[in-house]
Amino acid sequence: MNGRTTLRGLQRMKDEGRKIVGVVAWDYQIARIADRAGAEIVSVGDTVGVNLWGHASPFEITMDEMVVVARAVRRGVSRALVSADFPFGPVQEGTAAAVRAAIRFVKEAGVDLVKVDGAADHLDAVAAITRAGIPVFAQFGITPQTALRYGVEYSATPSAADQIPEDLTGEMIDTARRLEEAGAVLLNFTNSGPVVGAAVAKAASVPVLGGFGGGPWLDGRMRMAHAAIGYAESTVDDPADDRPGTYAHVARTTLDALTRYADDVRGARQLPGGR
Repeated sequence: MNGRTTLRGLQRMKDEGRKIVGVVAWDYQIARIADRAGAEIVSVGDTVGVNLWGHASPFEITMDEMVVVARAVRRGVSRALVSADFPFGPVQEGTAAAVRAAIRFVKEAGVDLVKVDGAADHLDAVAAITRAGIPVFAQFGITPQTALRYGVEYSATPSAADQIPEDLTGEMIDTARRLEEAGAVLLNFTNSGPVVGAAVAKAASVPVLGGFGGGPWLDGRMRMAHAAIGYAESTVDDPADDRPGTYAHVARTTLDALTRYADDVRGARQLPGGR
């Protein structure tokens, strides 16, 4: 896709069988790199609270914090569409609160669309946000924000290897269609699996992407940039062949660099660059 990405362009990609690339980013520099790499969507995930700030669960992050992060990402993106996740709260508080939050994202952070977690439970909010002129990226399946509904603690949320049971295919197709009817322009189907996911992607008119637990059977993928590059400190001691889901080992590289820096300071040596 040449030039600025558009929703119409994403629809053409689905119709032509071309895969859509989505990257979850939380800061200006990563957003710039994702945009340069050619991602069609740069998504500001509420996962920033857990993965970057050390929160115990995604429920702790606030709307004010999400606006700050979304602003930073927006400044780094010139070509891709920027999406922002609602934090837990505005949608659950009701339609009016959801619309106000969506308007904040657009006016204060300049996002192109908003992502609603557990969207199938909030069809009225999806429709109201759409009527306000703001595109909706609707997430469904077992997600971090809907885990409570299933009596699942956030830390026990199903892994990427878990799949929606095949006997729920009809229900998931119906869910996707109801989200479309409410106005969703993109769908994010988590833990879809190759059977249910493929069926939903075929049945849905709009693009169906997959973040957590997605696969090549969907119209595209979402991936946290920090997961793709191996940024987490917890991966520092993992051997190279035991880091599933990463394309690099930035945590190890960073540790090595900072260790060398500390050695230079303690050894009274000049630092690289003469600083």
